[in-house]
Amino acid sequence: MKTYKALAIAGTAIMFFTLVYGFIVGDFFKEGSVLFSMAWGKVSLIDVYIGFFLFSAWIIYREEKWATAVLWILSIMILGNFITCLYATIALFKSQDDIKHFWLGKYFRTL
Repeated sequence: MKTYKALAIAGTAIMFFTLVYGFIVGDFFKEGSVLFSMAWGKVSLIDVYIGFFLFSAWIIYREEKWATAVLWILSIMILGNFITCLYATIALFKSQDDIKHFWLGKYFRTL
């Protein structure tokens, strides 16, 4: 579990600093409009959001409260994989080094 935690923490940090860099150096709307006018920009956007929806399904499955799941999902749709990494990091630490608890969340107690 230490390796998984280290990877999740690293992913969270990398995504955080990448977002900060992008917002400081880039122009989200200007550059985004150029990117999304290209075929691969559209493909990338669809690819990313399909991944978000799949990850969101896991969040809905494992969270005890709908409101909590909805807040996480909205955060993912806005801040992307920074939030998926953060969610995975928190879930890993809450799982108390039990991989089943990590994957199953609220259903872990029923085993």
